[in-house]
Amino acid sequence: MGQIDILGTAYAVPDQQHENTHLMVVEGEHHVLIDCASNPIQHLRQARVVFDEISDLILTHFHPDHVSGAPLLLMDMWLLGRKLPLNIYGLDHTIDRMEAMMDLFEWKRWPGFFPVLFHRIPEQEMSPVLDFPDLRLYTSPVKHLIPTIGLRVEFPHRNKVVAYSCDTEPCPQVVRLAESADILIHEVAGASLGHSSPAQAAEIAQRANAGSLYLIHYPTRGVDLDSLVEEARLHYPGPVTLAKDFMSLEID
Repeated sequence: MGQIDILGTAYAVPDQQHENTHLMVVEGEHHVLIDCASNPIQHLRQARVVFDEISDLILTHFHPDHVSGAPLLLMDMWLLGRKLPLNIYGLDHTIDRMEAMMDLFEWKRWPGFFPVLFHRIPEQEMSPVLDFPDLRLYTSPVKHLIPTIGLRVEFPHRNKVVAYSCDTEPCPQVVRLAESADILIHEVAGASLGHSSPAQAAEIAQRANAGSLYLIHYPTRGVDLDSLVEEARLHYPGPVTLAKDFMSLEID
């Protein structure tokens, strides 16, 4: 059974119940971490993720709430004895800064460090990132404050598709990423520069003919979370769910 593990759901300001937004895609031997927030070690352990099972890390963009945990993850994997290579994917803008950040920690001098392979994703729609018989993953540029990618995850053996908007204003690229997807996971940080409201996320889901909508990357303070779902339901007839930390979406 494939699954999407919701590891965090908050926008840039987390709280005790909501870590910054990041996800895990699981299918067979593939364990793909999407973004790496805050203190990944404790949070991944709570989610019962085994570090050595993480095969790939996709960084959607270089904002602190999406990449701040990556150096600590790499260091702790090393300290815990990881030997397997780790693939890290991102746009040029992201990979350049990720490498520079790691160089500040002088990571190339850490003895016995496991191989890290950087893969640069073209800033083009539907760029193939992973292509396996049981898992295919594509990315497209979306409309945020800096270069950012959304994702389309296909599970060919299960004939299922999950799309993830990442941080974005409403844009045609997300509609195309989510076209006829079984699940659309869309941010709802609010209608502002680089972000979307629940109503806008719902309209994207409607235009894409998505089977269901999960709201993520939402404010955690001063907001009635139930109202986010209620707002989305006014603009989209399908099932709407507020994503929660440690929620697993089974793909079967």
